[in-house]
Amino acid sequence: MRRPIRIALAIASFAGAGLSQIFPAQIVSAQDAYFKDAHSQNANAQDAIDQVKADTFDSKVFTRPPGDKAYACFMRRYDADHLARHPKQKVAAMKLLVSAEIPEGEKTLAYSFRLGVKYRHRAGDFDSSGYCNHAVAEDNGSEIRFACGVDCEGGGINVALSKDDKSAIIRLERVRIWQNNKPDDDAEEALVAGADDKIFRLDRADANECAALVTDRKELAALRHK
Repeated sequence: MRRPIRIALAIASFAGAGLSQIFPAQIVSAQDAYFKDAHSQNANAQDAIDQVKADTFDSKVFTRPPGDKAYACFMRRYDADHLARHPKQKVAAMKLLVSAEIPEGEKTLAYSFRLGVKYRHRAGDFDSSGYCNHAVAEDNGSEIRFACGVDCEGGGINVALSKDDKSAIIRLERVRIWQNNKPDDDAEEALVAGADDKIFRLDRADANECAALVTDRKELAALRHK
């Protein structure tokens, strides 16, 4: 199975390669159709969440009510001391971009994520992306999180906030990732939680720090404008 259109859109190195240089324009333009479909499939899950709590969580994630479109960027580059204390950690750097927008023709917000990964002992940049919903944490019934999934049983991540709202706490068991510029089956694999790759704490950063994860020119302009 080929990688979904929405997932292909997130392919970008930390250096910022453009998707328009890699894929035909019609592939890029198909993102809205995929995004709307994912949003429709998960509308029922959103209905089960306390809207006041969800709105409060959104305001904390995006540092304000998201309106029609909003972004939140989090990142971390692990230093030598941290990696020495966590010898089994595979990830050397990670970026997370969470997006909220009202798709064309819709009336409610839809949420998505883009994840960028650099490995400790592997060259190259890797990424993943998909859609998100509000969810109540299983280990804390009062806490709202984003439950984010990759299409075609690609696993996913949970995104919570630290108590001071300055960091994102990412929890994962398995999430499908692709090496940049190679969105087909041959390039896909998974980041699997090991002893030191289950939970990641990423610090809030300026949106421009996550610009390399965005490949659509219009969306990149919107991100930089925010």
